[in-house]
Amino acid sequence: MSASAALSALKRSHQNIREMRVTGYFGLSKQEGHWWFLDTGGERFFSLGMNHIDSATLRYPDNIEIWKSKYGSSQKRWLEESVAPDLRNWGFNTIGWTQEVIIRSSTIHRHSQDFNYEEYQWANLPYCHMLPFTEAHQWELETRLPDVFSHDFETWCDCVAREHCAAMADDPKLIGYFYVDCPTWVHARRPDLKGPWFDPELLESKSGRQKLYELASRYYRVTRDPIRRYDSNHLILGDRYEAMRLLPDEILRAAVPYVDVLSFQFFSEPDEIRSRFETWHMLTGKPILLADSCVPGRHDESSSAASMYPAMLKVLRELPCCIGWHYCGGYLKNRVRRSGFRDEHERLINPQFIEAVRRANRQTIDYVREC
Repeated sequence: MSASAALSALKRSHQNIREMRVTGYFGLSKQEGHWWFLDTGGERFFSLGMNHIDSATLRYPDNIEIWKSKYGSSQKRWLEESVAPDLRNWGFNTIGWTQEVIIRSSTIHRHSQDFNYEEYQWANLPYCHMLPFTEAHQWELETRLPDVFSHDFETWCDCVAREHCAAMADDPKLIGYFYVDCPTWVHARRPDLKGPWFDPELLESKSGRQKLYELASRYYRVTRDPIRRYDSNHLILGDRYEAMRLLPDEILRAAVPYVDVLSFQFFSEPDEIRSRFETWHMLTGKPILLADSCVPGRHDESSSAASMYPAMLKVLRELPCCIGWHYCGGYLKNRVRRSGFRDEHERLINPQFIEAVRRANRQTIDYVREC
């Protein structure tokens, strides 16, 4: 069956599916034309997530006394006493993605480690977890890209799923699994150091686009299969595509049979996000998660960000295909990202903006409940 025929069949069957969930775990539902997450009790859930949560920001030489005296050098206490209460107070209901950028230079760009199972339990909030199947992130410059057609890649994916999914399979707080943050399918930020998986010049021919479809189909099948081998309860949120770079339809079509949600990093204006999300939803029939984004001006404490956050959230929650927004915080402002809700001494950076976030998030929770 051709790629287009397969997609048409999937979309026809998908139109008849209005609810996808395992009792007691997060799921999906389409109600009166609007997609929603379903929480563990079967209620509509719009995911309001905080991204980038890293306690190492409290361990610079000149502020480590906060870590020692306030939290007893305990990650558990920090998550229970600081992070979780703050996120709930600010109206966030999800831990979106915990990794934080820790070095960003011309040759090295790395993020901190993701949370492990115990850390998520200490935070005690719904969460999304990233599976390290590949290091194909657009910011990663050092690791070789795998041969997804090899038996070695299958073996590696099974190891990843066995380590992560088998441990998390019965956790009702887990929403689902991400794969790669901004995969470099056909683009590269530093082609002199690390090029894309697939030569973008081949996209000019029909046969080249078919090869890309076959490559992506293999990747999404080989990553999906071991997840389902060890965890049949949780959603597959897939790659977090970079919406501002080249993203051929063949990649999204290839993902459709193997993921539950399409996820995007998209730093743009609300109207452009809405338009592109509608296009991708029409192409695939899948609900869409804005997995990493912020509002313009977040770095400027005197900016109009306090008015822009509610406006953008209103657009997203009313968009029928959109099921959540995970905000590119981070929780603490470190010396690399240089943006956050609290600084490295835990002081609120922009109280006016945070109050606007709190109000908008809570209004959104009310909106979802009353829809």
